[in-house]
Amino acid sequence: MGPFVMWTLTNPTADQIAGFLSEQRQMSLTFVPGTVAGFNVDEERVLLGRGEAVYLAACQAVREWRMFPPGWTEISPTGAALVIGQDVAVLARVFGVWWLNACRIISVIDDAGSVRRFGFTYATLPGHVEMGDEQFLVERDADDCVWYQIRAVSRPRYWLVKLAYPLARWLQSRFRRDSMRAMQIAVRDI
Repeated sequence: MGPFVMWTLTNPTADQIAGFLSEQRQMSLTFVPGTVAGFNVDEERVLLGRGEAVYLAACQAVREWRMFPPGWTEISPTGAALVIGQDVAVLARVFGVWWLNACRIISVIDDAGSVRRFGFTYATLPGHVEMGDEQFLVERDADDCVWYQIRAVSRPRYWLVKLAYPLARWLQSRFRRDSMRAMQIAVRDI
């Protein structure tokens, strides 16, 4: 797979994840933000509801990383701050295999204009099976509608991912769909 990607048949321990992230902190991004030529660009959004209460709840859900589908994904460190330069490990489990993907937050969005926006973008580090970036955004538009959007720019980084690319694309699609559902659940009782 590569010297920095972590695959395992058991859930990685906290020490293994900390070691993985420590190694990644020394690395540079594998993607130049703004690049799209030769990459897949996927964008989806879903209406979460209307009004200030829904917007604030959705922003809080993003701050708490609740857009990551429970059961097969999680973020480490838990509750990582949304600040530029923050490195995170995305832990995923599919078909009995656990793997870590390393990302670094490269932008934080907190616009309070007539269209309010809150979210962030992270980009891949060498410990990621893909290269690219992904943005998670909550938007309250001029009509008071609150939207959640994911925009991902990606392509495979390692030969095994290239070989199994239809599966990788299916997992990316599943992540976006499950993330939309997680955000809908996060604001459901507002």
